[in-house]
Amino acid sequence: MTSRNKLIPLTAALWVAVYFVTLIWSGIHPKDTLTWLLEVLPAMIAFVLLAVTRRRFPFTSLAYFLILIHCLILMVGGHYTYAEVPLFDSLGNYFGWQRNNYDKLGHLAQGFVPAIVAREILIRNAVVAPGKWLSFIVVCICLAISALYELIEWWVALASGQAAEAFLGTQGYIWDTQSDMAYALMGAIAALVLLGRMHDRQIRRLSENGD
Repeated sequence: MTSRNKLIPLTAALWVAVYFVTLIWSGIHPKDTLTWLLEVLPAMIAFVLLAVTRRRFPFTSLAYFLILIHCLILMVGGHYTYAEVPLFDSLGNYFGWQRNNYDKLGHLAQGFVPAIVAREILIRNAVVAPGKWLSFIVVCICLAISALYELIEWWVALASGQAAEAFLGTQGYIWDTQSDMAYALMGAIAALVLLGRMHDRQIRRLSENGD
């Protein structure tokens, strides 16, 4: 076994450790239990899906890293609620923001991370060849995911009434839904521009190793 192959289980163990330590911390006395569950549920679903597909379709290390970062963002938002993350309160005071913008970080990640995941699935399954059409389809997928999430927020609001305020995190901003989708769009484009070449190298490396 090469040193690289020996490193893979260690990296996976570290990934799992960071995930569960943060998840446990997040679930200890959250601001609102229902909001916590709603916010971290996607991270829990992601973990199950990654565990089930680990042997059949292992992702690149870049994809796994970004998925972990996205999960951590969800867990922090679930613990405090997206409108009350302390660090972003401090940043708001410093920059003169009128609201806590942690939710915008979450929606930026909602485009940035799925862009790499969708790109990898499409390339490795030979659905679309790398190029302009691939980028276009990836961005469309990310916008669709963002729109679906906004619809879910709407359904939760209808089902729970005022109790959904912490989950929605609109903070009185009437264009919150539109800006959320705009941030997801920017995140998807940024991921493709900034990480496309690195992602291609890692995909080639996986192919060369027979994965």
